[in-house]
Amino acid sequence: MNTSTSTTVSTPVIVPIDTPTLGDRSYLAHDGLVGVVIDPQRDIDRVLALAADAGVRISDVFETHIHNDYVTGGLALAQATGAKYHVNAADEVSYERSPISDGDVVEVSATMRVRAIATPGHTYTHLSYALEAAPAAGEAFEPVGVFTGGSLLFGATGRPDLLGQDHTHDLVHHQFASAHRLADELPEHTHVLPTHGFGSFCSAGSTGDTTASTIGDEKRQNPALTQEQERWVADTLVGLDAYPAYYAHMGPANSSGPGAPDLSAPEAADKDTLAARIAGGEWVVDLRTRTAYAAGHVTGTLNFGVDGQFATYLGWLIPWGTPLTLLGDSPQQVAEAQRELVRIGIDHLAGAATGTPENWTDNALGSFERAVFADLAQVRHHRQVAVLDVRRASEFDDGHIDGAVNIPLHELLARIDDVPAGEVWVHCAGGYRASIAASVLAARGVPVVAVDDSFGENAASSGLPITAAA
Repeated sequence: MNTSTSTTVSTPVIVPIDTPTLGDRSYLAHDGLVGVVIDPQRDIDRVLALAADAGVRISDVFETHIHNDYVTGGLALAQATGAKYHVNAADEVSYERSPISDGDVVEVSATMRVRAIATPGHTYTHLSYALEAAPAAGEAFEPVGVFTGGSLLFGATGRPDLLGQDHTHDLVHHQFASAHRLADELPEHTHVLPTHGFGSFCSAGSTGDTTASTIGDEKRQNPALTQEQERWVADTLVGLDAYPAYYAHMGPANSSGPGAPDLSAPEAADKDTLAARIAGGEWVVDLRTRTAYAAGHVTGTLNFGVDGQFATYLGWLIPWGTPLTLLGDSPQQVAEAQRELVRIGIDHLAGAATGTPENWTDNALGSFERAVFADLAQVRHHRQVAVLDVRRASEFDDGHIDGAVNIPLHELLARIDDVPAGEVWVHCAGGYRASIAASVLAARGVPVVAVDDSFGENAASSGLPITAAA
């Protein structure tokens, strides 16, 4: 795709705007003068900065669907720029929008237009948008890319179960038909530009490490386009796994028309305030790396490092509406976390503190050991320890340490009484979820060791007995 941004261009420039912690992409597409935005995240300052750098005016904002995994910035972006806000005419929303339906064409400029294509499956009202370009004004338009939202992803599709089990059967068949519609109607060179599929739990099936694809590529490798319908439907339904609890709040928020977020710094919290909040059962979250947290932390705090899928897992575990205070190395680290949180609708923070744990409490710091799988293999020769596997059930079933207890991280708070007694060695696939779990256990006085290691690479090779579900 053309990457020039200095003058009007014949082929649109398409700029992906990645949000890796949520596994999503938004897009800015422009012709050097005017641009459109598809599925913007809540923090629209990123989009505005890109448009300003490119010297383009945003004329139109498009939503592929009412999102389930983040709060949209679409309405706020349209209001900030004067752009038209295109949302499916069939969606029930409480704000003014430019209704759009299957087959509608939005003329963006003399050489660029957007055509809506109904692609139900992820939701009933899901739309994809074909970006069509003409070499010059008056010449024929041809598709150059298609923004597929949660429809056709890289090697997969969006999941069909987020509206509830009563709708999953119908939606999964719609999803198959929608993938084939895109493949049948668009040329093979058309770039596929999904919103989900980069680690998002909105994906059904693995998208791997692919970062770019075309309709032709998907015809050759996407199971939705290479398998028979009933086989694909069965495989898709079997592969559906748990998804974050906060998703339940995203649809209503997006239907009501969320405004721009307030990213001003939260109120500072001192030692006494932090102690009172912890004692009162509020969440005080340490944003530092799991290495730093294990070495020393304020007892009763929880570790959700901002260096991982912070918003996904915090949003998954926190009881919605619980007051939240953040602890970080620096104001910048707190600001990064705050930006992540507004994307999922956690707009108000009770407060924040920065520095080191010694700045946050006068009491002795808590700590716990970190280890690797080889350490676990050795210690099991000398004494009995409990092994807690906090991966999802599907991961556990594919292969786990013999004798391990599986409590998926998102179930841990509700199943804390199921944690084995005594010394607990907790692990996940790579260490991030294990540290969250270890912090939950340590806050309750459980003697814990966090395994910070790759399960896939090192568990079996360390001599640990690995078994799989029958």
